Amino acid sequence: MDLISILIAIGTLAVGLLVGFFVRKKIAEAKIQSAESRSSQILEEGKKKMETLKKEAELEIRDQRFQAKSSLEEEMKSRKQEISNLERRLIQKEENLDKKFELLEGRDQELARRYKQAENKEKEAKEIEQKFHTLLEEQKKTLEKVAGLTAEEAKKRLSETMLDAAKIEVAKKIRQHEEEVKGESDKKSRRLITQAVERMAGEYVAERTITVVNLPSDEMKGRIIGREGRNIRTIEQMTGVDLIIDDTPNAVVLSAYNPVRREIARIVLERLIQDGRIHPTRIEEMVQKVGQEIEQQVKEAGEAASFEMGIHGIHPELLRLLGMLKYRTSYAQNVLTHSIEVGFLCGTMAAELGMNEKMARRAGLLHDIGKSVSHEVEGSHAIIGADLAKRYGEDPRVVHAIAAHHEDVPQETALAHLVDAADALSGARPGARSEVLESYIKRVEDLERIATSFPGVGKAFAIQAGRELRVLVENETITDDQASMLCRDIARKIEDELTYPGQIKVMVIRELRAVDYAK
Repeated sequence: MDLISILIAIGTLAVGLLVGFFVRKKIAEAKIQSAESRSSQILEEGKKKMETLKKEAELEIRDQRFQAKSSLEEEMKSRKQEISNLERRLIQKEENLDKKFELLEGRDQELARRYKQAENKEKEAKEIEQKFHTLLEEQKKTLEKVAGLTAEEAKKRLSETMLDAAKIEVAKKIRQHEEEVKGESDKKSRRLITQAVERMAGEYVAERTITVVNLPSDEMKGRIIGREGRNIRTIEQMTGVDLIIDDTPNAVVLSAYNPVRREIARIVLERLIQDGRIHPTRIEEMVQKVGQEIEQQVKEAGEAASFEMGIHGIHPELLRLLGMLKYRTSYAQNVLTHSIEVGFLCGTMAAELGMNEKMARRAGLLHDIGKSVSHEVEGSHAIIGADLAKRYGEDPRVVHAIAAHHEDVPQETALAHLVDAADALSGARPGARSEVLESYIKRVEDLERIATSFPGVGKAFAIQAGRELRVLVENETITDDQASMLCRDIARKIEDELTYPGQIKVMVIRELRAVDYAK
């Protein structure tokens, strides 16, 4: 019984184990099928996401390509517009040059025509003179034949009868010729001056309105320009100066009429190059700092000039404007140095004449004060300076001297004449201005050369800075009458061959020296 129970129990256990095995197998198979189904679903979802991402990436790439194409088209359109503008400007310049060339050709033809007229008039004058001499000889022979007079007696009577008539006729001809020549010379001088201004304007502007800053290398140009040109735009906006970056090696050109702004831009650019940090914020800081330094230097320069001249009580704004002249030049002569020199000359002459020396120095120092703002205010620098002096409380006599030193207004006081004279002395002395020195030396040499080219001239001396020519002639060769004609001939030759401002006085000296010894 026990054995049977045991066997039954064993069989029951075996059956249970077998049933449990099959049940667990079924459960495991169901889980495997569920996992496979889930994995298939995940794979499908992954494929769908990949397709979606792929489509989004393609759309984004297309959008970027479209944007790049649009940007490139805009840039090409802008470049084409710039090229078109440059072509139009070049065409306009060519047209202007053609017009100027035609105008110059017309002027040359007009000058040739008038020169021909002058030659004809000179030929007519020579014919009249020849007829006069012929008539004189015929009358001389007739008198000798009819009256039986000697040559000396006939000459005396002829001179008495014809002298007055000849003098009147010659005087009329000379006066008429001088009036014609004066009118022609005025017109010709105006044309020459306008042509000279036209030819020299470009050179003068280029020389007086630019500053060149040297660079350590051409790579620095790119850093100065900056990304999309932001650095160069910031410099130009902050300083008011145009930066010209071209093919010139290792150099940048600063262009502006205002010399103070140009000086600020030069210092800023040099410091930025030395510092190496070039960006808009740094540029603004540097411009502000250098501007304050220049303003202080301007103030100190004005105060130093006033102290050097021994002048006190000048308005601070006038001192500031006076200091700005330190950065102005006239024919390579520093205007502040020139003003101090004029002040000393005025004071010296006033002291010799018993006038107010301090007032004369004050007027001389401030006479060119208008040049500090003449590039910003319309009008003559003399009138502008007088208005500034009047506004800041200067003496009316000083104001008048400033306004009249270039005869923009009539010179009504001795002080005005002193300032005018001192200004001319400071500017005209040899060496003060480079261009004046060269023209001075050449004018002196040409004057002496022209004078000595005439026969009978012993020596010639150009004095008064080339404004007067003294000619010493040989007593045995040149008579008194011939000396007068020689003086006129030298003056005419100077007018024909030289170009000069104002007038030149020609003095011919014929000296008779008698020497004897008492024994």
